[in-house]
Amino acid sequence: MRSLVFAVGVAALSGCTAPPLAMPDAAEGAVLFADNCTACHDYRGTGSSALVGGQAAPDLTGLAARNGGTFARVEVLSVMDGFGQGAHTPRVMPEFGALLGGDPVPVEVEGVFTPTPRALAALLFYLESIQVD
Repeated sequence: MRSLVFAVGVAALSGCTAPPLAMPDAAEGAVLFADNCTACHDYRGTGSSALVGGQAAPDLTGLAARNGGTFARVEVLSVMDGFGQGAHTPRVMPEFGALLGGDPVPVEVEGVFTPTPRALAALLFYLESIQVD
């Protein structure tokens, strides 16, 4: 059923009946995480006590636990992308939206398939996979 929903989502995004693209997975996201995130968040995603701009990098394995057990995809994508953060936000994390662009894939966010750059989707799936209670 999920592959059918995915195929329908891809067809809606592309406006054609081309075969669906292979979705990124957590393994692809792990490589991107190692290349872009480990300096601040450690290779396990558990954060760092080292201060960057006066702030410690948060533990990314507890995102769902800190949100009542729900992994909030829209918030996680927003933070990674950096879209709409504005100059007045005390934000240390760099905006990765432009760096991690690429062809969009349909990611289900709050019940709606949302075109998301492939790399950001892969990182999202990786972060979702490392959540602990």
